Amino acid sequence: MTTALNTPTTEFEKKDRCADLPHRPRVLLGKMGLDGHDRGVKVIARALRDSGVHVIYSGLWQTPKSLAISARDEDCDVIAASMMSNSHLVLGPNLMKSLAEVGRPDLPVYMGGILPQEDLEALAKAGISKCFTTGTGLIDIVNAVREATKQRGDQVGSGTAQLARDISLAHDSKPVRKGAVRRRPRRVIGVTGSPGAGKSTLVAQLVGEFTRRARAGDARCRGRCGVVAFDPMSPITSGALLGDRLRVDFNSLGESVYYRSLAISGEDYHALPEVIELIGGAHADPAQAFDTLFVETVGAGQNETRIRQFVDFTAVVLTPGMGDAVQMDKAGILEIADVFVCNKADHPGENELVRDLRDVAGKRPIVETVATRGQGVPELLDALLG
Repeated sequence: MTTALNTPTTEFEKKDRCADLPHRPRVLLGKMGLDGHDRGVKVIARALRDSGVHVIYSGLWQTPKSLAISARDEDCDVIAASMMSNSHLVLGPNLMKSLAEVGRPDLPVYMGGILPQEDLEALAKAGISKCFTTGTGLIDIVNAVREATKQRGDQVGSGTAQLARDISLAHDSKPVRKGAVRRRPRRVIGVTGSPGAGKSTLVAQLVGEFTRRARAGDARCRGRCGVVAFDPMSPITSGALLGDRLRVDFNSLGESVYYRSLAISGEDYHALPEVIELIGGAHADPAQAFDTLFVETVGAGQNETRIRQFVDFTAVVLTPGMGDAVQMDKAGILEIADVFVCNKADHPGENELVRDLRDVAGKRPIVETVATRGQGVPELLDALLG
């Protein structure tokens, strides 16, 4: 009986359902309002990923404006907004308004969740493309995403919306529009380390600290900063779950940070040089330019060191319990570090980690952080900015 209760009644087949499309669909999943439950969204995210879709998950408690910024910056094909808090008649129209304000009024919006039948007509009039009520099948959602995925043009607007499209084309090895300005940012910082080391949370804290300093007039934090975050692509379906941006508080940062998630296989950074230069050349106004760029790698192993070829400065993130001094000597990734970050410094084994690192670090700095609390982040940013 216990086994029966714990066994799913149906198993979603892991299968590439998008290979025939012009490109891998990019879907932004988000929850607007105060609803704090995301189990259903995660089920949908996995089903889309297991169908060959690239899924960007923006997390809970999003505002219409933050969701619109994310969808524009990620150059999504469709937004899928989950509603459980009975505020759909307000948040839905506000999302459409926000998309127009950020330069992507053309983006289709799907809305699902607890949506009363009598409200569907009002949502359609507000511009919502499709509504999914409770009981909609996962395959129906996958097929709706397929319908939203059209051939990309090389022109989509101006400013950051156009930058997002340029990056999509470059990453797909397709020609970028003529006239796209290319300029390497003043500094490009790589952040790498093993899976689960806390890289995404650390980068989120770094961009928050950078933005606070920029607003305070710190000369080292001129302009704005950007992030390119890589996540692994499924070797079976070519789908991907791009969840790094959910660590960033876009409700407060707004457009101060440009954040782009990309899926790759292994260390395939073929488009990274062009992506870096497109971000650096996106804005002529120094106050709006992205002068500092963080590049977060896929969770790295001992031999994954290619990121060093593309960045100016490399931070290697480690955590207590990663191994003894012999493991340290074996790990080629330690050789590429310009600064060592001992994250989760509140965990047992931190003292041993720092001691072992001192044996290999030489003059390279070692910074201890607790990213979830922001501890050590100002010191780390100082070390990265030089």
